[in-house]
Amino acid sequence: MDVIALVGPSGTGKSHRALKVSQEHHADAIIDDGILIKDGKIVGGHSAKQEKSKIMAVRRAIFVLPGHAEEVRAAIDEARPHRILIIGTSENMVQKIAKKLQLPPIAKIIHIEDIASLDEMAEARYHRLKEGKHIIPVPTIELKPHFSGYLIDPLQSLFKRSRTKRRRLGEKSIVRPVFSYYGKLVIDDSAIQSIVANVVKAKDFVNKIGSIRVKHLFRGNEDCGLDISFEIVLSYGNHIPTLIAQTQKRVREAVEFMTGMIVHEINIQVRALYVGA
Repeated sequence: MDVIALVGPSGTGKSHRALKVSQEHHADAIIDDGILIKDGKIVGGHSAKQEKSKIMAVRRAIFVLPGHAEEVRAAIDEARPHRILIIGTSENMVQKIAKKLQLPPIAKIIHIEDIASLDEMAEARYHRLKEGKHIIPVPTIELKPHFSGYLIDPLQSLFKRSRTKRRRLGEKSIVRPVFSYYGKLVIDDSAIQSIVANVVKAKDFVNKIGSIRVKHLFRGNEDCGLDISFEIVLSYGNHIPTLIAQTQKRVREAVEFMTGMIVHEINIQVRALYVGA
């Protein structure tokens, strides 16, 4: 089994061209937005388009949610594809997916700019941003059992307004995810600081918490997660390493659950011990 990839910015028509690219490069399976597709059927995973927020959709697409990577890895072992096409927004993203799914190194990366014109990408982006339309390279009849309650349409004339009668509509479908209705989501650092403060202050052994610093880790324009640091004053008489480890765990779980962001490090400095009267 070997692996190739198709990369390009979000909403530029990658999923629309996925079947053509897979046929031209003899790939018999596709990984797109958290699902494994083989022979026109979803055989593993859960689509990021089913998530209710964009942040959770991203986490689903890169297989960091608990159990997701293991499920798709098992489906790959069962399906035994000859070649897999991974679709992602950047080379870094597809490399992450390949590593998470324990796939061989990516042999070839195809960029959307090399197979689509600027006008075609602009039209795809229009339908994504203005109409909330997302394409999944699976026939509608196969998709509906996985998207119960979602609005799903055959592809129809999304990219071409031709009156040609003969069209292969069954290969791709349009879904309108819940998160596409609400516009852009931005979580300010002050919101993250408030989450941290509330988690830490809830513990009896914390007498005081100092300034909370949130650092974003970037690779190019991609936000890869957070480093969080703060100072605390502890009540005297407790085992400090145990308390710090518990606090780090609770802060990580709270921030990741409430924001969908990945927390890489939580650095805590114990400034003093408070001794009561």
